[in-house]
Amino acid sequence: MDNFDFLPVSKADMAARGIDKLDFVYVIGDAYVDHPSFGHAIISRVLERAGFSVGIISQPRWRDSDDFTRLGRPRLGFLVMSGNIDPMVNRYTAAKKVRNTDLYSPGGRAGMRPDRATIVYCNRIREAYGDVPIIIGGIEASLRRFAHYDYHSDKVRRSILIDSGADILIFGMGERAVTEIAGLLDAGVPASQIKGVPGTMYLESDEAALPYDGIMLPSFGETAGDKTSYAIATKIQYEEQDHVRGKPLIQLDDRRYVVQNPPAAPLSTQELDDVYELPYARTYHPSYESVGGVPAIKEVEFSITSCRGCFGGCNFCALTLHQGRAVSSRSHESILREARILTEKKNFKGYIHDVGGPTANFRFPSCKEQEKRGVCKNRQCLFPKPCPKLIADHSDYIELLRKLRALPRVKKVFVRSGVRFDYVLADKSGEFLRELICHHISGQLKVAPEHVSDNALGYMGKPAHDVYEKFRKKFESANRELGKEQYLVPYLMSSHPGCTLKDAVCLAEYLRDTGHSPEQVQDFYPTPGSISTCMYYTGIDPRTMQPVYVPRTYEEKQMQRALLQYRDPKNYKLVYRALIKAGRGDLIGYDKKCLIKPYNNNHNTRRNNKNGKNSQRKNSVGKGKGRN
Repeated sequence: MDNFDFLPVSKADMAARGIDKLDFVYVIGDAYVDHPSFGHAIISRVLERAGFSVGIISQPRWRDSDDFTRLGRPRLGFLVMSGNIDPMVNRYTAAKKVRNTDLYSPGGRAGMRPDRATIVYCNRIREAYGDVPIIIGGIEASLRRFAHYDYHSDKVRRSILIDSGADILIFGMGERAVTEIAGLLDAGVPASQIKGVPGTMYLESDEAALPYDGIMLPSFGETAGDKTSYAIATKIQYEEQDHVRGKPLIQLDDRRYVVQNPPAAPLSTQELDDVYELPYARTYHPSYESVGGVPAIKEVEFSITSCRGCFGGCNFCALTLHQGRAVSSRSHESILREARILTEKKNFKGYIHDVGGPTANFRFPSCKEQEKRGVCKNRQCLFPKPCPKLIADHSDYIELLRKLRALPRVKKVFVRSGVRFDYVLADKSGEFLRELICHHISGQLKVAPEHVSDNALGYMGKPAHDVYEKFRKKFESANRELGKEQYLVPYLMSSHPGCTLKDAVCLAEYLRDTGHSPEQVQDFYPTPGSISTCMYYTGIDPRTMQPVYVPRTYEEKQMQRALLQYRDPKNYKLVYRALIKAGRGDLIGYDKKCLIKPYNNNHNTRRNNKNGKNSQRKNSVGKGKGRN
């Protein structure tokens, strides 16, 4: 693998290709990985196919503008994307602690990009080149496109389009939009006049020039000062996130209007095939070899993207605002061609690690009416129960997986991206579950019930607990019939809006009864733009505009998390306090239904011999002290 397999990253690369001036310079917050699981790889290759030259500035030094000039001033403009993950989520945990590693950086090194990277990068570009056109995109831009609650500063921030000083924001997947914008810039149209491209946003100062059919959102000032207004704005954004029936959205910020065009239509099967069959190097840039490469490639190197979009509608998920609810898929032929490429790699060991997307077992739109009418405005496809018009059919996916299994050199094809178990149950044939168990998992199947309390699940937008229980029993029954010993590994979430301490205790009791001990638990993370984040910030469910309980304090979040790992001795104090606070002292004792033993008799896990303080500590506990 040499540098000619990649796009230019230096002046020397440009000279070797005979390029004097690039059409676009793409500034990215991730390491440069030319693989179709990385947004920057797709966008740069799409532009290259359209005849434009693109150079990559990866993880530039941002303390000054010097590093942003290493490829010179581009002929048409700069593209900016902070990375595959929002930079704040990438750097900080839900507890706001700094992460030690970054899978998207060389060698997994943390701290290679700034907080709010898109804003920082754009400001440095402006310092270097003044009025050069700047187009921003990616997950950070998509989710922060309007006034949004920012968990890390605990305040409502204005649109990233304003804070970054960019000319155009592309939201969603972006292939169509970026190609159209590139064509217009190449034709001499100023960036300030590019205002009608679907899937983009721009700033407008002239009220008379606003779209005639646009919907006015509550202004930045209103959303920042009034939580009900924020909830209303969130509700409208979700309702209009559809390429068929969605209207332009407008938000006033001081004297400027942030204008969003309707979303771009999903790519057709042929267009998706074309995108995923571009000449990717399928690995990280050779310059990272000396530090061990880029860890993120390991999860995707032998995985295949088969579909886009998700009609699952989980309230805490960013997919609705980014990829949308309309599902589109690649052809079998295209996927098989990619699989053959994987089997020819020197380090291929016979295993395709995944064939899927946001939800692996979604291959087509959920119903026939979506092509003409778009997705329903006020109804979900699967929540609270599957829509009567839902087409639950795995036959195409089963056929695809069988073809992949039959390829030479392929030993096993795994399905590791999310499988919606309620959709599996909705398919009355039951064939997919048997195929999955027989051929596509190895010992464990990861699923995401998230909780067992129907109260909490309702706020998450997840199916009721009895749906998961029905799936669990079918899974276990099918394994027995097939002579398999395989297990479900449920993903669980603590502290989601609407989830009370009693709900968390209910989940702990379920773990007690099933014998499951989760090694990892995901605390709810208020990421920008989601319905759940709106609940967290406002205390209002934007779907109903009714109040919702929110676990906000650090103590309660810690208690809810500890309850899910109540067997861990380190969590004893938190679990004890949680059970007392929830009025569930009956779960403290020696009966088999109890979660923990009484405090005084838990000396084996409470013992502390340091500095001879054990007896003093035991006495203080016995007097009801030392419990905070």
